[in-house]
Amino acid sequence: MRYPAVAGLFYPSNPEELLEMIENCYLHELGPKKLPSIGSYSILGLVCPHAGYIYSGPIQAHSYLALSKHADPSEEITAVILGPNHTGLGSGVSVSADIWRTPLGDMEPDKEFIDLLWRECEIIDLDETAHLQEHSIEVQLPFLKHLELLEIAKFKIVPICMMFQDYETAIEVGYFIAKVAKELNRRVVVIASSDLSHYEPQEIAVEKDRIVINDIIKMDEKRLYEDVVKYNISMCGYGPVMAMIRALKELGGERAKLLAYATSGDVTGDYSAVVGYSSIAINRLLE
Repeated sequence: MRYPAVAGLFYPSNPEELLEMIENCYLHELGPKKLPSIGSYSILGLVCPHAGYIYSGPIQAHSYLALSKHADPSEEITAVILGPNHTGLGSGVSVSADIWRTPLGDMEPDKEFIDLLWRECEIIDLDETAHLQEHSIEVQLPFLKHLELLEIAKFKIVPICMMFQDYETAIEVGYFIAKVAKELNRRVVVIASSDLSHYEPQEIAVEKDRIVINDIIKMDEKRLYEDVVKYNISMCGYGPVMAMIRALKELGGERAKLLAYATSGDVTGDYSAVVGYSSIAINRLLE
């Protein structure tokens, strides 16, 4: 069992308060202003932020509203969640096979997918250490569990924590995610957890974030890596995003769309040193 590390910090630990906060994220002026609803499912990838819900939750909600429209409650979805390693613990690329507890209930791992993935991809280790205190994956789970509680979708999870974020590692991870999904005939959503620029003045953050957002929309993972290095963009999860793009290309993803963008300054009113947040969806037939 992987117990919550940031409940009570990044989001409420009380279930009722957490449900209320998630719904408020959907209805927030920076959110989609509507609650999740059932639609039809197809291959989908998402870029989601992972700050405290008070800051990035409304932007995060745009991604999960899109996911709700592409879900089918009669079919289980494997949510492959890729997050950066902020703690420095564990292996370079680590997958967890634990059950993950949230205040809203437990999230079960897709053990068959996980076992095949780390055995086939040499760079991925089965290692729980990297996940113990890491928040980038954890903060996505209450939103997924909320969709389950609404009976909009059913999920099993594949949590992957990336300390190594070089281009070659990300491409290999993305390729094997797609390979295993095909071998097991899984319906998957690949979620890349990442914030964008960190602690830059608003004008600079928006300018830098526009560069990486355009690269993601073009589904150009190589250019994304080059631009992060060239412009010194402090995007924390560029490796997970590159891996997500590569996986979705292998699985037929063709179109990407920016769903929402804001900075922490849009929440706090302090634009002197902001963090950028985006929700982006990639799909074969995205409207």
